[in-house]
Amino acid sequence: MRRLLPGVFGLVLLCCGMAVAQESAPIVLGLHADMSSGSALAGEAILRGAQLAIAEINEQGGLLGGRKLELVVRDHHGVPTRATEQLPELASTPHLVAVLSGLHGPPVVQNLRYIHEHQLIVVSPWASTSGVVHHDWSPNYTFRVSVNDQQMAEYLIAQALARGHKRLGIVLEKTGWGRSNKKAFSEALARRQMTPACMQWINWADADGEEQLAAVERAGADALLLAANARESAAIVRALMRRPADKRLPIYAHGGISGPDFVRQSGALLSQVDLRVVQTFSFIGNPGARAKAVAAKYHALFGTRSEEEIFGPAGTAQAYDAVWLLVLAIQKAKSTERSRVRDALERLGPYEGLVRTYQSPFTPSRHEALSPADYKLATFNPRGVLVLTQP
Repeated sequence: MRRLLPGVFGLVLLCCGMAVAQESAPIVLGLHADMSSGSALAGEAILRGAQLAIAEINEQGGLLGGRKLELVVRDHHGVPTRATEQLPELASTPHLVAVLSGLHGPPVVQNLRYIHEHQLIVVSPWASTSGVVHHDWSPNYTFRVSVNDQQMAEYLIAQALARGHKRLGIVLEKTGWGRSNKKAFSEALARRQMTPACMQWINWADADGEEQLAAVERAGADALLLAANARESAAIVRALMRRPADKRLPIYAHGGISGPDFVRQSGALLSQVDLRVVQTFSFIGNPGARAKAVAAKYHALFGTRSEEEIFGPAGTAQAYDAVWLLVLAIQKAKSTERSRVRDALERLGPYEGLVRTYQSPFTPSRHEALSPADYKLATFNPRGVLVLTQP
């Protein structure tokens, strides 16, 4: 027995050292998004929102006895197959608790099996594809702090009808996200005993929307519902700008175009289009103390001077809130074990966030933190900045 003591003692020291290292190691969150392709600036907006929240948390002393938060980023270019290749390496990152997704929904939807088999918490601060959160996996490891397609469709159609439009044409991006919106728009219209005047598809990365717009016009539509990302939406808008001012159909657009990628690709006359975009948040004219404090932190970290320079504000604010909700769940769980954090997310109490005050952000039957009550319309001002038309 005496000869075993040194080895046992060494093992005890090793275990103690591992425990200390575990208790002091950073807590890691991931961001898995398009950071370099057509929606790169949307990915950057999410990144900045996460960085703002993480900076606040670390300045306040970190989590679980002083552990700092860190963020690791993987760029899938918006391509689901690339996301599939990267996900195992990302999920195996030491001390990783959860992942923020990017603007695109299909990279999440096509990897739901892996996500749930490996108990990987995924929170969407932008992707609105219904299947990101609404699926048959249980317990559900996906959450959303953003709009969703079904509620978006109801909201946009209601806004168009309230302004007197009766024949609604639809243009959709030809992707999994576009198909999600086809279902949402069709069902929302059917509930009103209506059908689309015309439904057109635009391929990913198409630079000319003339064919789709002309088909909608021939069908006699008096307004256009648009669900496409920056490049494809810009192609539709450029085609619309070739019409005389009195022949340009009003557009009611999904929030996927709200990043600066769309502004840059649409041209300088964007404010001359009757284009209304769904948003959940703006720093501009926001009287809230939290909004002012976060905007000041944004300027200090990223070198901006005015709220108009904060691009993709909804994505930034939703990512900021998503990180804070994860932090509250880690604190509630007193652990970084993913299953315990997932359970804690469903049992959070009130939280005064940036986008809204959350009474109970998630429940076992509801993994959507936002609702149509948080939706607002915005238009582009002459400087290409989205400004809310509703308070």
